[in-house]
Amino acid sequence: MSGAYSRSSGLVQRRTTAVTSATAEITGDELDEKLNGEVEEDHDSKETRLTLMEEVLLLGLKDREGYTSFWNDCISSGLRGCILIELSLRGRVELEKAGMRRRSLTNRKVICRNDQPTGDVLLDEALRHIKETQPPETVQSWIEYLSGETWNPLKLRYQLRNVRERLAKNLVEKGVCTTEKQNFLLFDMTTHPLTDNVVKQRLIKRVQDSVLSRWTNDAHRMDRRMLSLIYLAHSSDVLENAFAPLSDDDYEVAMKRVRELLDLDFDVESMKEGTNELMWAVISAMSK
Repeated sequence: MSGAYSRSSGLVQRRTTAVTSATAEITGDELDEKLNGEVEEDHDSKETRLTLMEEVLLLGLKDREGYTSFWNDCISSGLRGCILIELSLRGRVELEKAGMRRRSLTNRKVICRNDQPTGDVLLDEALRHIKETQPPETVQSWIEYLSGETWNPLKLRYQLRNVRERLAKNLVEKGVCTTEKQNFLLFDMTTHPLTDNVVKQRLIKRVQDSVLSRWTNDAHRMDRRMLSLIYLAHSSDVLENAFAPLSDDDYEVAMKRVRELLDLDFDVESMKEGTNELMWAVISAMSK
């Protein structure tokens, strides 16, 4: 596995500073809802809807500066993991069947389940690559291909370029961020400072509540999107930003419960009834 997204099972220490043809006539949004079947219980219909990728990036963006930490070398592959899970939650891709010998998550291939466009450029670009690739590839391979971290020059065409910038522009279009130019001595950089702090604070509150007031002690009773966000935010090294504002006691409880999630046997979890196997495959790949 590429070192850029290899992660140990431990958590980072707290920082001192808060940081199918039958569906052909159904619209994209209706199809997503039917195939996914997951609408968060307390989700306000008027609230700005963000993809997993946008949520992870928003957690990583510095509010005033408008860019992610220069020292964060995990978020790039983490965002590609988000893309795969988002496609799975929308019913577009899935893992091939386990077979009689019950192959592990890491050995099973990603296959296209439905090639109807999602309306999101990044998702549709990744979906097109997955659909056109034969033979199919594993989750681990797709994370490497989409992030451009493969050693195979024939696979470099799969790389999704400027993902952070494209996601930041999505956040600008949704009124969450704005666009500015900042000078860093030797170069100028486009940044995206926060303009709507309410959206980010709601996101942080939902992440905090999921491991505090709404904790179920059972990963399969948690909302899949939130469960995925916790795992992928951790793999992207931005989960700390959601927990830093907590009191010391709540922080310890939150970190303890995230460790419990990280200690799960992902192959075992993927075999439980009604689970999303591709979600667990991505989590497994990103947590190693």
